[in-house]
Amino acid sequence: MKCRVINSQEVLLSKRFDGSYHNAEVNIYSSVIERHSSFKLKDYCTEIFTSGRNKRVYTTKEFGYPFLSNSDVVAAAPLASCKYSSKKYGFDEKAILRKGMILTGRVGAIGQTAFVPGYLEAYNAMGSDNIIRICVKPEERNGFIYAYLASKIGNLSFWKHATGGVQPFITDAMVGELPIPDFPEAFQKEVDDLIQESARLREEATEALEDASKLLKHYASLSDLTEADYDYYGPRSYERQVSCFVKSRKDIDSTTINAFNHSERIKNTKDKITCLTRPLKDLIINGDVFSTGSFPRIEVKEDKGIMLINQSDIFDTIIRGKHISKRNVKLSNLVEYGEVLIAGVGTLGENETFCRCIYANEDLVNQLVSGEFIRMKTIEEIPSGYLYTWLSSDYGFRFIRNLQTGTKLCRPIPRLLLEIPVPIIESNKMKEIHDIVTDAHTKRYKANCLVKQAIGMIENEIEHWNK
Repeated sequence: MKCRVINSQEVLLSKRFDGSYHNAEVNIYSSVIERHSSFKLKDYCTEIFTSGRNKRVYTTKEFGYPFLSNSDVVAAAPLASCKYSSKKYGFDEKAILRKGMILTGRVGAIGQTAFVPGYLEAYNAMGSDNIIRICVKPEERNGFIYAYLASKIGNLSFWKHATGGVQPFITDAMVGELPIPDFPEAFQKEVDDLIQESARLREEATEALEDASKLLKHYASLSDLTEADYDYYGPRSYERQVSCFVKSRKDIDSTTINAFNHSERIKNTKDKITCLTRPLKDLIINGDVFSTGSFPRIEVKEDKGIMLINQSDIFDTIIRGKHISKRNVKLSNLVEYGEVLIAGVGTLGENETFCRCIYANEDLVNQLVSGEFIRMKTIEEIPSGYLYTWLSSDYGFRFIRNLQTGTKLCRPIPRLLLEIPVPIIESNKMKEIHDIVTDAHTKRYKANCLVKQAIGMIENEIEHWNK
C-alpha cells in the first residue's frame, strides 16, 4: 500500500481530495518538473478542446467520411477498420482531425496519445467526442510537445489529473494545466525533427500500401468491391436485396451447412476473377497454416521475460504487449520476417480486426505472438508481400470473413481458408508489389524507431534532472 502525508494547503490549492491525485506515481517527478517548467500546456496551444457530441449517422465508405475512435487514432492503419459518418447528415467541421494535432483520450484511453498525419485531414477524417484535440501554436514545436506527452512522465501526468470511479475521465481544461518542462531550444528542435520525420515516413508508407493494392487490382483486372458483392453483419440500407439462394445437396459437405459460408454473393465475386488463380494452400510452406500454440502466461516486469503480443496490441502504431515469463514458452516459434498473420479470433462487426492481416516487418521479428493468430510462410515462387496485399485487400478480407464459424467468438474454418483463391500474375509484377510492401513496412519501422528515440531523449533528460 502506498501512503503519503500532505498539507491541507495542497488540498485547498488543487481542489482535489482524492488519493489518486495526491499520491500519483508521477509525483516522484513532480517537484523536478515544476522546478524546470515555466509554462503549462495551454500556454503553448491555440486551443485544447473536444468536438462535442453531434448526430451520428453511420454509412458505407462510399457515402461517408472516416469517423475515428480512440483505438483507431493509435492504429498503424487508422482507416482499415474505422466507421464512416454520413457526408450528408453526420459531417461536423469541428470534429475534423487536422494535420499536426495531438490527440489524447478523454474517457477510458487516458494518456493514449497520437500525432495526426496529413492524410487523415485529406480524407476529412473526424474524431469522436471522446478525443481531446491539442492544437499547438504554429510558432511552437508540436512534435516536441507530442514526444513529452507520449513519454512515461507525460502519460503518468494525464493519469494524475484523471478523476471518476467506474470510468475515469479527464477534461480538456485539466489537460491544459499539465506543466511542460523547459528544455534548451536545440534539444527541442532535435526532438521535434525526429517526430516530424516519423510522421513523413508514416504518410509515405500509407500511400505506398494503397498504391500496392491498386496495382494488384490493375494487374489482375479487378474493380473495387461494393456491398452487393458480399454478405456482412451490420446495418444496411432498405434498398439492399435479401440474399436468398438454393444449393444442391451435392455442393454441401460435412464441413459446414451455414448459409453464410455458402454465400452466393461471394461465389459470384470469385467468378469475377478472370486471371489464373491458385488456392492458398499451394502458395504456403507445407500447404498449411500454423499458430504459436498455447503456453503459460505469467506476467513479469517489463525488463524481464519476453513480450507477448496479442490481437489488441498488434494493430497499434507502436506495439506494446505485456511481458511474461519465458518458462515453458517455446522460443523456437517466434515470428520471422515476411510472415503473413491473420487475426484469427473475434466478432463479425465491420469495425473489428477479426480476419484482418498483418505483415511481419522488423518490428515483429523474433517477437512472441499469441496463439490466436493464423500464421503462414510463402513458398519461394510467391513473394510474401504480394500475398499480404491480396489477403489484406477488400477481396481477401471478404473471402476470409466468409469462412467464419462460431457464435460469440468466431474463427475461420481452416479447411476452407486453405482454398481461398489467389490471383497469379507475372512474377516481375508480383515482385514489384512485394517490394512496395516491404519498403512501406520498413518505413513504418523506421518511423517507430524515431518516435522511440525522441521519447527516450526526453525521459533520459528528466531522469538526469531527478538524480
